[in-house]
Amino acid sequence: MLDRLNEAMDHVERHIAADIDIEVLARIAHTSPYHFRRMFATLAGIPLSEYVRRRRLTLAAGEVLAGRRSLLDIAVTYGYGSGETFARAFRAVHGVGPAEARRSGAALTSQPRMTFHLTVEGSTPMEFRIVDKAEFRLLGYRTEVPIVHEGHNEAIAEFTASIGTERLARLKPLSDQEPEGIVSAVEPHDDSSRSEGSLTEFLQGVVSSAAAPEEEGVAERVVPAGTWAVFRSEGEPPEAAQYIWRDVFTQWFPSNPYRGVPGPEILSAQPTGDGTRMNYELWLPVEHTG
Repeated sequence: MLDRLNEAMDHVERHIAADIDIEVLARIAHTSPYHFRRMFATLAGIPLSEYVRRRRLTLAAGEVLAGRRSLLDIAVTYGYGSGETFARAFRAVHGVGPAEARRSGAALTSQPRMTFHLTVEGSTPMEFRIVDKAEFRLLGYRTEVPIVHEGHNEAIAEFTASIGTERLARLKPLSDQEPEGIVSAVEPHDDSSRSEGSLTEFLQGVVSSAAAPEEEGVAERVVPAGTWAVFRSEGEPPEAAQYIWRDVFTQWFPSNPYRGVPGPEILSAQPTGDGTRMNYELWLPVEHTG
């Protein structure tokens, strides 16, 4: 899988000044456009579109400083329709306009060419199972929160506190299937981005076959029948939960014949006996690549 991702990155580099077709990259990587976007954003830490933009402006910066071509020629080469739009984009990345950079020889920001390499981290087996589920509903309270890869997510903490234990207790009896009990579900608005601070839809509630109760603020998300990869882990919150997502996308997907598909990603968290650690179960919608 990593070899195919690097072939796709070679294609990006060869066509960096042209429109990058995600369908072509997905075919090179032997996966779907959706899964390619999610894999790239998770491994790279930025969306593909942002990486391409930074690479173009890195290469453009080299030509600006070389001084051999006009700024307008450079702008057109890298896909900008006017000198003004090129100057705005250039300043956003480098902190200085192209004309000023050429005059002063200013220090500019470089986005290195990206390649993916295997890191030996698979010495501890990942516990997972594959589950086929019929259509179900997510019932609960919904908001938008920023993605936080490590550490405390203040927006989630504030939202869950605002729901209150009484309202969740009224929902809990509607939980009638796996994953059981009160769960959290996230679903990014933009499937290309898992970068820090990107917004994602967040729901706290239950998985159920029932319709939403007539209670103010309770949202309903109908989830179609499909296949789910389920991962288990135990550890201290919130890092242990965050590490599940990281390990699945950086280790499990590249090593297994499955890819992600659009849909909510559901996390069940149950305290251990002493309450200092949590048992986590992460449910991801997937499809077999065979």
